[in-house]
Amino acid sequence: MARTDAIVLGAGIVGVSAALHLAKRGLAVALVDRRPPGEETSYGNAGIIEGNTLFPHAFPSGFGALIRIALKQAPEANYHLSFLPKVASWLMAYRHNTRAEGSLAFAEAMRPLFSRAVSEHEALMAESGAARYLRKDGWIKLYRSDEAFAASARERELAETLGLQQRALNVDETRALEPSLNPVFRHGVHWPEAASVSNPLAVTKAYVARFTSLGGVVLNGDAGKLHRADGHWRVETNEGPVDANDVVVALGPWAPDLLARFGIDLPIMFKRGYHRHFRPAGNAGLTRPIVDTANGYCLAPMEQGIRLTTGAEFADRDAPPTPEQFGRLMPAARALMPLGDAVETQPWMGSRPCFPDSMPVIGRAPGQPGLWLDYGHAHWGLTLGPVSGRLIADMVTGTTPVCDPKPYAAERFKA
Repeated sequence: MARTDAIVLGAGIVGVSAALHLAKRGLAVALVDRRPPGEETSYGNAGIIEGNTLFPHAFPSGFGALIRIALKQAPEANYHLSFLPKVASWLMAYRHNTRAEGSLAFAEAMRPLFSRAVSEHEALMAESGAARYLRKDGWIKLYRSDEAFAASARERELAETLGLQQRALNVDETRALEPSLNPVFRHGVHWPEAASVSNPLAVTKAYVARFTSLGGVVLNGDAGKLHRADGHWRVETNEGPVDANDVVVALGPWAPDLLARFGIDLPIMFKRGYHRHFRPAGNAGLTRPIVDTANGYCLAPMEQGIRLTTGAEFADRDAPPTPEQFGRLMPAARALMPLGDAVETQPWMGSRPCFPDSMPVIGRAPGQPGLWLDYGHAHWGLTLGPVSGRLIADMVTGTTPVCDPKPYAAERFKA
């Protein structure tokens, strides 16, 4: 029987960051997953550390946009018809929370995390030898119409009030930053305080290496077998059972499977997403990630090529992949930038775990002493992994938290 101070279940960027921060505080920590670190949802993101983010991803508001989605003509979203009854009430709550008052509440509650996102990554990268993956060139959001750009005024005005840097660009100014973009858009906004990484998987693995250098152990095991035994939490691994007084659940979209066994049922759903890498055509290239707001995709320069990530797909987490969105968005993506052949034969798919208020749960598990929750980071797992890892480590060890954890408590859903 192995005895540790803490077990972290889930070796994505969120779990790895939590394990590393706990180890940095001198705890003996076991990081447990069924797969090698970073190879599930954490692998497939756009690589953006969104220190500038203010509002959640908005629910479509225009009648035309809703009709295009319903008819499966919209590149930014897809759905499985059989899944809609399961997600309907969640979508209504999500819609409410992305309207004016809800989005402002999100901005206020999440600013303490987003404002620390880049600096917390920089600190871990410096000590783990991963700084070479970091780019601090910001990212650009493109708008294909004057109306769409005008609709972003609320976000830009709040950014100015909060002192966040952003610069509105015309077509020529945008192409001065990214010459490979074709002038198929009307406006750009450069957010220089965001950062990005050239290989999210490599960053996660570098954090794991730092974790093990501090004495942490990485074990292959089934988180679903977590149980109480002899007054401790116990999980079975391929190396044998491991006990601890504290367990952090950082299983992302798989967290509900485990938590249901302990009577914890929080309103989480999954936004599936896809990516595929493309070789740039000719001498084309990108310096920073680009978001085409009209079509809901991102182009991000990676070591593997230009990574194209899709918007959301609402479907059962474990349903077979249906990468239909690529067919809808590829004409727009190729018109924007010269893309060559795809690197992989098939797109990658992952599931983003998302609560209806778009905020993660970070804190104690209701009614389960020693069980801690750190999941539901939606589109911002990479962004928020290190800062939420620091926060949960503060809470587990009883030290002053880096920010007020109350907005992220599970109890917010019991009102």
